[in-house]
Amino acid sequence: MIKQAIIPLAGLGTRLLPLTSVFAKELLPINGKPGIEYILDECIDAGIKEVVFIISQKKLMIKKYFYNDKFYKDIIKKKRDPRIINEYKKILKYKKMIKFVFQEKPLGTGDAVLKTKKLIKGKYFLMLLPDDLIIKKNCSKSMIDIHKRFNASVMASMKVNKKNVSRWGVYDVKKKIDNNNFIIKSVVEKPSIKTAPSNNVVIGRYILSKKIFNKLLKLKPGKGREIHITDAIQSLINDNEKFIGHNFSGKYLDCGTMKGYIKSNIEVSKI
Repeated sequence: MIKQAIIPLAGLGTRLLPLTSVFAKELLPINGKPGIEYILDECIDAGIKEVVFIISQKKLMIKKYFYNDKFYKDIIKKKRDPRIINEYKKILKYKKMIKFVFQEKPLGTGDAVLKTKKLIKGKYFLMLLPDDLIIKKNCSKSMIDIHKRFNASVMASMKVNKKNVSRWGVYDVKKKIDNNNFIIKSVVEKPSIKTAPSNNVVIGRYILSKKIFNKLLKLKPGKGREIHITDAIQSLINDNEKFIGHNFSGKYLDCGTMKGYIKSNIEVSKI
């Protein structure tokens, strides 16, 4: 059973400037609720019991958000506002399941994952990227079901316009399992339009084996001088580790850009 999840949060959110010049992007409200809480709720609904946040000293605001007990207690003592009481109870529930590790240099998602090595106990764990919000159906829950069926690593997949493939990690499909799932032959990080093997791209939900840590330890920086999780995944595929691409049925929202963030607020408000 997959009971742990990791969430990389150390990025500076430059695509959302100027909002992120003083504020953590993961705490920006989406329809009145901090974006990170949607990710946590997805984890809880999928049966996750422990979540590891990967932050930097510049993102300590995130830790303070969950550990601001004195502030809430003082306000509640004065006002006894039921709404504030409920909000505090919710934060306490989240806090019980969160642990923190630090990534002080922005060396890529692979490097962020490596920081959690000592905390991961099970054979497999879930990773969620907070910029990728998936609404209407729990993507993590669906992926865990696929993992149980095939005892394999699973990554969320979505088809995009061919002209946009250079933004993503892109799959080469080895074999179709059914309409929503396929075995991955390879994955390449941000290929050019000409070299992209398909328009099936990686979305920020992964179920990964602990074997990924040994691969990450040996990796040299790739594109942008960063350690890419996709390079470690490809190394595992080369070792005949099975990876399944899952075409999720929820609605994808990109919260990492200004245009996407505004659209996310509109779409979530309709639910």
